[in-house]
Amino acid sequence: MAGLHFELVSPAKLLFSGDVTSVTLPGSEGEMGIFAGHAPLLSTLRPGFVTVAKDGGTPEKIFVRGGFAEVNPQGLTVLAETAIASADLNAAAMAEQIASAEAEVAAATDDEGKRKANEALDYLKGIQAAL
Repeated sequence: MAGLHFELVSPAKLLFSGDVTSVTLPGSEGEMGIFAGHAPLLSTLRPGFVTVAKDGGTPEKIFVRGGFAEVNPQGLTVLAETAIASADLNAAAMAEQIASAEAEVAAATDDEGKRKANEALDYLKGIQAAL
């Protein structure tokens, strides 16, 4: 089976580019697995971990804080608002992400915006507790 070409880009840098076996994404509607030959797809992402599986290697995890994923015939591209390799994810990095999410909750002007911002904040606090 042919590999899946995957790229993960944040505003700061290109975090990953290469062929992989599969990628698990934190879609806004739940976790989703992407393999070679997947149907075209465009999805928003919630805060969570992108898990990258390569042939015979240990899966690599990258924390993303929102963004978009697009599957097309060329492969999978993730445009993340924020992306941090799991090796670089520590208490200070999570505290920074939580402070940013708290600011988004405070700035939300409507009920739906507040609900989404609070969900993201709760999820980030859960990740922080697991660190």
